[in-house]
Amino acid sequence: MRGYAVEALVVYESQFGNTRQVADAICRGLGPGARAVGASDEIRPDKLPPGALLVVGSPIVGWKPLEDIGAWLGALEPGSLKGLRAAAFDTRVKLFIHGDAARKIAHALEDAGAELVSEPTGFFVAGKEGPLLDGELERAEHWGTQLAGLMAG
Repeated sequence: MRGYAVEALVVYESQFGNTRQVADAICRGLGPGARAVGASDEIRPDKLPPGALLVVGSPIVGWKPLEDIGAWLGALEPGSLKGLRAAAFDTRVKLFIHGDAARKIAHALEDAGAELVSEPTGFFVAGKEGPLLDGELERAEHWGTQLAGLMAG
C-alpha cells in the first residue's frame, strides 16, 4: 500500500509536541504530497484542489479540541470545504473516560461540506504532557498510508 502520493494538508494544534509528532507521522504515511501546518498559521483549505484531503487534529483539553483549532473550525463557512475529503484525529490519555475531540472535529468538517473518508481516530499519550505511548507514531503513519489508499482507490 506504500507509495501513494496524495495532495493533503494536515492541520494540527499541539500543546506539548505530541500532536505535532502524530501529524508529521500521518504526513509520512500520506506521502510526498502531504504537509503539516499549525492551526495558528494562515491556513486556506479553500485553496486545496477538489478531491484533496484535509486532516485535522488536536489534543483533548476539557473534553474538546484546543482553542486555536476550535476557532479555526468555527470560522469555516457552511459549504466552504465542499469537494474536499477529510479525516480527524486527536491525542488523548488512555482512560476509561477521555473525551473525544476527534469526533467534534469531524462534525465541524462535515458541517463545512467535507466528505469524511475515515472514522475519527485517537492516538494515546502517557499522562497530560506525554510522551506518546510506544507504537503510536507507527500507528499514525500506518493510518496516513490507509488514508492515502482510500484517496487513490
